Amino acid sequence: MGYDRKRHGKRRAVMMSIACVTIGFATAAIAAGQKLRQWETIQSERYGFMIAYPGSVFAPGTTEATENGHVLISRDGGARLLVAAFDNEEQATLAEYRRQILAENYSGADLDYAPVRKRWFVVSGTRGTMHFYERVSFTCGGKLINSWALLYPAAERHVYDRIVEAIARTYAPGAGRNGQCD
Repeated sequence: MGYDRKRHGKRRAVMMSIACVTIGFATAAIAAGQKLRQWETIQSERYGFMIAYPGSVFAPGTTEATENGHVLISRDGGARLLVAAFDNEEQATLAEYRRQILAENYSGADLDYAPVRKRWFVVSGTRGTMHFYERVSFTCGGKLINSWALLYPAAERHVYDRIVEAIARTYAPGAGRNGQCD
């Protein structure tokens, strides 16, 4: 079997395509890494939660932060980071609150990650052109609800999925002012 110019050309074209895609992903990973260098922290004195986020990506929104919550907007305006803690005045169970969140905020979404544990759950998926990740924790025997959510363009998942993972590692739900569910 001799040299097949046509076959070699096709193989070369496939290899070049793979190289271009690999370079594209590597460039996106480097860009995401650059975005994760400058970190800011939000801590709630009242509820005791703590979360860090890349300040090079997000800035406080136009609405004023309260002791219950914060809204941060990406510098390009395409993504939002929402952080909140509040009393569970309705005395909802974790399962009830999860159903409410899914019905009110993510109706019709395609979930791709949705673990439920004894005191927390995550809902993550895509609805329309937006992807979302929301983590909800019940603390103090269900008296406090701590949550954070990141909503971002599905087309930018290659960047924001890494940001979600990095933020998740910093998150600590709160248990009141002194950590004793006061």
